[in-house]
Amino acid sequence: MEAMDKLMAHVRARPVELMRLKQNGAKIVGYVPNGYMPEELVYACGAIPVGLIRGGDHEPVAVSQAYLFRLLDTFCRSQIGYRALGEEPLYQLPDLLVVPITDRNITAIAESWQLYTNVEVFRFGVPRYAGAEHAFEYYVGGLELLKQRLEELTGTEIKNERLKDEIKLSNRIRGLLEKISFTRASEYPRISGKDFIRLNHATYCADRRFLVSELESISKELEKRETPQREGPRIMLTGSTMAEGDYKVIDLLEETGASIVIEEFSEGVRHYQQRIEPNGDLIRALADRYLRRRVPPAFFHGVIKNRFDYLLKLVKEFKVDGVVWYSLMYRDSYDREGLLFSQALKKERGIPLLKLNSDYDIAETGPMRTRIETFIEIIKQGE
Repeated sequence: MEAMDKLMAHVRARPVELMRLKQNGAKIVGYVPNGYMPEELVYACGAIPVGLIRGGDHEPVAVSQAYLFRLLDTFCRSQIGYRALGEEPLYQLPDLLVVPITDRNITAIAESWQLYTNVEVFRFGVPRYAGAEHAFEYYVGGLELLKQRLEELTGTEIKNERLKDEIKLSNRIRGLLEKISFTRASEYPRISGKDFIRLNHATYCADRRFLVSELESISKELEKRETPQREGPRIMLTGSTMAEGDYKVIDLLEETGASIVIEEFSEGVRHYQQRIEPNGDLIRALADRYLRRRVPPAFFHGVIKNRFDYLLKLVKEFKVDGVVWYSLMYRDSYDREGLLFSQALKKERGIPLLKLNSDYDIAETGPMRTRIETFIEIIKQGE
């Protein structure tokens, strides 16, 4: 697709553009992509947010051993590795790193950057009781502190009108992503799972105005596109983290002829199914969308039924034939949840689940290929 190619070219050139903007006085705000940092606040004060979402490479994980305890989530360990190696330009740009603290793994990112880099780290807490009123107020307080720090960083007051404009633009981006993604609910998906995930990852660093234009063009191109007649099983890909560059499982699935028709992850992909109502107290409106109305991660308290109901709804809506549960090493809550969801999936929908773990090690590829090929054959034989 022409628009997709243009967007990917823009993303490849974006680090150089951001470096130029930084040299001209723009402030770059890096952040951990776990879905709890409202980019709208950053844009509203004139700074540029950049999601640090790189993963899948073994070298940064190995380098991280000089900085972090090994028994931590692979993605989180690799975030200090990318900074230390100096080979990923986006990791060298932030003037401020914003870390919404959800668990000990994410805390490790904040601690390692605070100890071993010259970048200021701003933390704010994300309560694990998302439905409780006191938890909501706690999160609102964190956003208020973030707003204050961003204003200090840029010297620009975040005004309601500017924030409202940024919220409307974010809603537009989410709406376009949802429209493009949901074309995969049709019998023959018009966009591959890998292309959509790459598109989703592009939204973390692309210029927003350019991004909207290209997403609109991609949506129009898909409407006119001749639908590829894919005959393989329809797969839902879910788990803990799907980072940019960590495409090994995606490639292996698509090489078997399977179609990834929907994905749901705690970190690394943008959640696009909830909008923000730009009315009243805008900070509280942001908190309502980012905390209350998004699907909570596995390690939140008392959410397992809500999460399973949501995942089972996706399985039905996208006519899924099998689920691949992809977790990173030492993300224990997702290991446990994967086992429980396998049972619920078999009981409610009668379809199989394949659970895979990764430490971003190249030696995993062979065994993963064998397990995926066997899984796809099991699905085909059960049809």
